[in-house]
Amino acid sequence: MPGFPERVTLGRSGLTVGPLGVAGGYGVDAAAIRAAIDRGCTYLYHGSRRAPGMRTAIRELLAAGRRDELVVVLQSYARWPWLLEVRLARELSALGLDHADVLLLGWYNSPPPARILERVARLHEKGMFRHLAVSSHRRPAFVDFAADSQYSIIHIRYNAAHPGAEQDVFPHLPREGRPGTVAYTATRWGSLLSASKMPPGEPPLRGRDAYRFVLTNPDFNVCMTGPKNAAELEEALAALDEGPLSAEEMARVRRIGEHVRARAWMG
Repeated sequence: MPGFPERVTLGRSGLTVGPLGVAGGYGVDAAAIRAAIDRGCTYLYHGSRRAPGMRTAIRELLAAGRRDELVVVLQSYARWPWLLEVRLARELSALGLDHADVLLLGWYNSPPPARILERVARLHEKGMFRHLAVSSHRRPAFVDFAADSQYSIIHIRYNAAHPGAEQDVFPHLPREGRPGTVAYTATRWGSLLSASKMPPGEPPLRGRDAYRFVLTNPDFNVCMTGPKNAAELEEALAALDEGPLSAEEMARVRRIGEHVRARAWMG
């Protein structure tokens, strides 16, 4: 069975990246991140957990003249315009960058207020970022975000236990001109990989299976990974080689996801 494409286009942003993204906030070191980038994992999420591994990897790649290979995503949960600008400027300086490729506005279940969007527009005019993204925990909000051309990318929670975007989001988006789509929490914070949470007699999923589940869905461009160490990142990278889930594998992953979701509601 063929693997996944080496490069994908993030919707109307036009950015070209690998189908696996890397979040650096969970402990993975710079060497492992550089190895993933060499495999094409160039969508680099430097979010609210800003661990040194990602910062070091980016600075080393800049020194090596590889800036054009990287798509650096800086996230902000700031609800005050001045704080949004201060934090963005601070992190750009810490990374040695003059701009972020993507500014991700975190956790907006409704459109951001005008004061935030006005400051965002000013930051864009200053050249501090190139593309605007937004995340939300309210899936119907993405329909409105997708209709607003200022958002180039949307970050959606999606995994086998939380597949609701299949009904609540993608059927309502235009086929053409849609934003880039990025999935996060593919392992449901590790619960899809936990033996204690499986149906009786069912072995747990491997990390690669959780990522393959996301990437088998053609509505997603990128699946984020949040590795704690090099071994977890290698497990994620194995998804690229194994490629899409077979029908039998998909049925198993969905069965496990339904069980994990049901246990969560019961608990």
